[in-house]
Amino acid sequence: MLQSKEINLYMDKLGAEAKQASKVLSQASEEMKNEALMLISSEIESRRSEILEENKKDLEAAKEKSIGSALIDRLELNDARIDSMISGLKVVSELPDPIGEMTDMDPTPSGIKVSKMRVPLGVVGIIYESRPNVTADAAALCLKSGNACILRGGSEAISSNKIIWNCLQKGLELSGLPKECIQLVETTDREAVKTLLHLDSYLDVIIPRGGKGLVKLISEESRVPVIKHLDGICHVYIDKSANLEKAEAITLNAKTYRYGICGAMETLLVHSEMAKIVLPKLSIEFLNKGVELRGCKKTLEVIDAREATEEDWSTEYLGPILSIKIVENLIEAVDHIQMYGSNHTDSIIAEDQDAVAVFFKNVDSSSVMHNLPTCWADGFEYGLGAEVGISTDKIHARGPVGLEGLTSQKFIVIGNSQLRGI
Repeated sequence: MLQSKEINLYMDKLGAEAKQASKVLSQASEEMKNEALMLISSEIESRRSEILEENKKDLEAAKEKSIGSALIDRLELNDARIDSMISGLKVVSELPDPIGEMTDMDPTPSGIKVSKMRVPLGVVGIIYESRPNVTADAAALCLKSGNACILRGGSEAISSNKIIWNCLQKGLELSGLPKECIQLVETTDREAVKTLLHLDSYLDVIIPRGGKGLVKLISEESRVPVIKHLDGICHVYIDKSANLEKAEAITLNAKTYRYGICGAMETLLVHSEMAKIVLPKLSIEFLNKGVELRGCKKTLEVIDAREATEEDWSTEYLGPILSIKIVENLIEAVDHIQMYGSNHTDSIIAEDQDAVAVFFKNVDSSSVMHNLPTCWADGFEYGLGAEVGISTDKIHARGPVGLEGLTSQKFIVIGNSQLRGI
């Protein structure tokens, strides 16, 4: 265990190296960054068995500590998830490079011309729990957007993160880019997180990915601007105009695709005219999949379920539990989402386009969907290549944070000796 002074020196060194590397990376060509991404993907492929072996160590340690099933699911790597990491790197390499992108040069009445150029943020600190694939996904997006990054994964994934980071470092080295472009905090000491949050002389932004407690701690402690991702309390509303077949399929997928993701449905809202039609069959399907149902009093009159408490409506279960509420109309559904939702992702199942329009206009979430399960809330599925998180903030980025969310803009102003008068 490192002493506090040693941790401060270690973290300061990481910050200084990342800051210096960011100056090189911000000037790197698109070709050079793409080559690095492809070399990293090849390195991950060639070391697949090592990655799985290191991940196995993390899984065994997590099970010994009786970590919950949702976190175990996020922690686990398999061939399909490694394939996804490799695919994500390749997709990011194929995305247009946002750096240097200019808006139209607009003339002003004075004759000067004004445009904006997209630029990197600088150094991005990313603090995350469990998911070791974030190590590759986040690094890829930071690299392509010209940002150096300092990654601090959870202690439960330290072996997995280290081996993936080794692949990242090797790819950078082979491409000719500084390996300090992507740093990993190798100590699991919690003091390192606090120190990272205070590196405002080196870091330009912090992005946390994890539970509400982690995000709250970071938001309160950080001296660096934070792009927050709070709870994923996602809703699906079945309108009275919904197609029954669509409603059943979408609702089941929204909850049971993967319980541990932030886009999993946690509350199902059902129009009263649809309740007796759709809920009996859905309840059987959910119970067959091992999902515990908790419902309002009206729901208990239709299906067998445990009575929901006030706390249930504002709980992100991240597990096989679903709360159900019967509402009298669309407005009541919207009001419920506004009161208990987390501004993450909410979906309406409806054939009435007027109802859809009202839902789109009044639900203030980072993603609002129609006839889709909320589990589609994912940067890769949105065509962003990957994401470093889903922001529930309104500033600076909102929704899945991909390449554009990791950049800023500066004004480019061109003139021809115009002088400003009094």
